[in-house]
Amino acid sequence: MTVSEATINAAIEHPQVLEFMKTRRSRPAKTLVTPVPDDGALMPMLEIAARSPDHGKLEPWRFIVLRRSALERLAKAATEGAAADGLTGVDIEKAAKQFEDSHLCVAVISAPVDSPKIPLIEQTLSAGAVCYGLLSAALASGWGASWLSGWAAHNADFGREALDLAESEWVAGFVHIGTEGVTPPDRPRPDLARITTFVTE
Repeated sequence: MTVSEATINAAIEHPQVLEFMKTRRSRPAKTLVTPVPDDGALMPMLEIAARSPDHGKLEPWRFIVLRRSALERLAKAATEGAAADGLTGVDIEKAAKQFEDSHLCVAVISAPVDSPKIPLIEQTLSAGAVCYGLLSAALASGWGASWLSGWAAHNADFGREALDLAESEWVAGFVHIGTEGVTPPDRPRPDLARITTFVTE
């Protein structure tokens, strides 16, 4: 039996949330300008992000909130670190640019917990879910936001030296938050018919 669309819509408890999720999109980090959320506005977003799936309640992640002076320091460290790592020209500029352009960034840190029950992959996926939760919370709050990674996220030496990360920690993502300066057009979305398989038996 096919359930009618009207019946489905009547059963939806939070249709405005679903509409947001259907239409949400990141804003390019380079287009984000001031003002940015103060600590009071940011904390509810972090609270929402921390409600992400977390098998075993390990909390295998943490937040580092980076404001302008810290971001200027990271831009300099990224420039120097990328050059020392063998990058040149545009690649060095790209490594530093996300910090140069930003006025508020939350580094979501994957902080794996030694557990006999919860494998590392589940903890890694949880950290990714936290990034998406924070990104969505910022966008739903009316801010522009973007989740970036790049050289600075992938280079372990940079993480340890610039962000004081432990040996086992790494950057799951840099979530930049600010005022939307430019509204970009939507990008093409996945073809669900191509990537979805229904298994009935």
